[in-house]
Amino acid sequence: MKKLVAEFIGTAVLVLFGCGAAVLGGDAIGQTGIAFAFGLAIVAMAYGIGPISGCHINPAVSLGVFVAGRMPAGEMARYWIAQFAGALVGAVVLAVIAGSTASLGQNGWGPGYLGEYALPAALVFEVVFTAIFVIVILGSTAAAAPAGFAGLAIGLTLVAIHLVGIQVTGVSVNPARSFGPAILVGGHALAQLWLFIVAPLAGGVIGALLYRFKTLED
Repeated sequence: MKKLVAEFIGTAVLVLFGCGAAVLGGDAIGQTGIAFAFGLAIVAMAYGIGPISGCHINPAVSLGVFVAGRMPAGEMARYWIAQFAGALVGAVVLAVIAGSTASLGQNGWGPGYLGEYALPAALVFEVVFTAIFVIVILGSTAAAAPAGFAGLAIGLTLVAIHLVGIQVTGVSVNPARSFGPAILVGGHALAQLWLFIVAPLAGGVIGALLYRFKTLED
């Protein structure tokens, strides 16, 4: 139960910090500031709840950890429930603070969305960069990795992913992070939500398989 509560809180915090930076401060801090808000949220939670749950706060990460053989399927499913619930609660809190869901940070693609990248570009970005993210997480949390630096490596990787991809999809690489805001926003955001669930999960599997292949090769 402690692990599930930690994942719930951590995912809520990620939405509050990351999406909150976009909704409440996006005009002032720009895309670079939003990217750092997401990354610093991960750093904070990695050291805050990492010792309790591992700080997945992302269903794609939990799936990658499962594929890598580091957690059982039942525990992964429970993590998913906590993560999706935490993201929804975080989005609700953010909507209350903002007083509206009109500008709640959702993901998307196509005409009218940021850089107006098409569906194939959005799909490739979310799969590839989630795979990269999962590889970094698995590598930096391995027994042979330097102790104490995983949170920084993971958080800075998420910053870099956002710097590259905000114009493409708004960056999800996390089904729960997309789910919470999209449920509240509805409409177009909800209609496009499927990609931000399917693509990161696929990327999580690919990243874990690549990591396992490299580990076995070594």
